[in-house]
Amino acid sequence: MNEITDIKLKRYFSIAEEAFKKAQGSKESLKLENLKKAREHFLDTAERYIFDARHFFENGDRVNAFAALNYAHGWLDAGVKLGIFDVKDSKLFAGVEI
Repeated sequence: MNEITDIKLKRYFSIAEEAFKKAQGSKESLKLENLKKAREHFLDTAERYIFDARHFFENGDRVNAFAALNYAHGWLDAGVKLGIFDVKDSKLFAGVEI
């Protein structure tokens, strides 16, 4: 797959919009004692998406490779914004204040 079709794009829009609505209507659930677990989970999830992206790319599925890389980076950006990663690189992370 080397093309982002309207069907695939509509699917991603639908998933993102539904997830946003659920998140918007939720309450905070992260407790300070869970930050270490959250950090480990964020790193593990990002690593898995990078692994998946490599797999997709090696199998000629550039669309899903690109999507997986964006998911990975999204997890890392969110971790920076939450303060579970102490980085100061605004070129790599959107969550870093300039």
